[in-house]
Amino acid sequence: MRDTQPAMSDENVELVRRGFMATMEEDWPTALATLDPEVEVLDFDIPDAGVYRGPDGFLAWLQGWAEGWDSWRVEDIEFRDAGDDQVIALFKLIAKGAHSGLELERQDAITYRIRLGRIVRSEYFNDQRLAREAVGLPD
Repeated sequence: MRDTQPAMSDENVELVRRGFMATMEEDWPTALATLDPEVEVLDFDIPDAGVYRGPDGFLAWLQGWAEGWDSWRVEDIEFRDAGDDQVIALFKLIAKGAHSGLELERQDAITYRIRLGRIVRSEYFNDQRLAREAVGLPD
């Protein structure tokens, strides 16, 4: 029997990469196709954000998140397998606050849990160290 774990890890990383990049390009059909119908989205960057559920919840979270910024972009994106059907996306966020006008650069991350070839959970962190801890990866 051959080891399928590396193949599944590669597939999971590719799934997350495809969904993340489609979201950045506003290719909604492709982005939403990577999500499980019951996906849960949590954002540890927004106090009391709660849990967003389903593809509509994902879009509502993204809209609310984007409204906090006058402009934003991500750079230096890296996708890593985190084991146990988890993937982490590490990136630099460069943004300007919508209300404050403050510009910032920070090292953000999103963790993903995969089941049956779909993203079932996504958690946004404004601290890569906390995101790595959440999936059990060393600094």
